[in-house]
Amino acid sequence: MIDFPQNQLVGFLRLEQVLELIPVSKATWWNGCRSGQFPKPYKLAPRITAWRASDIQNCLNSFQCGNY
Repeated sequence: MIDFPQNQLVGFLRLEQVLELIPVSKATWWNGCRSGQFPKPYKLAPRITAWRASDIQNCLNSFQCGNY
């Protein structure tokens, strides 16, 4: 189980932050998001996409992302 600081559970992570925790390529990450292997992204603005920190923590704890 990976522990996040309590303040990280509320909020969003950008792609670069997610890829620091889950070491895959950008293409692999996006393909996994499309297929449902990884959590779905949220559009915060036209050019800003992010993932809920709690979704990423759940992903890391559950499969480590495979059961997502």
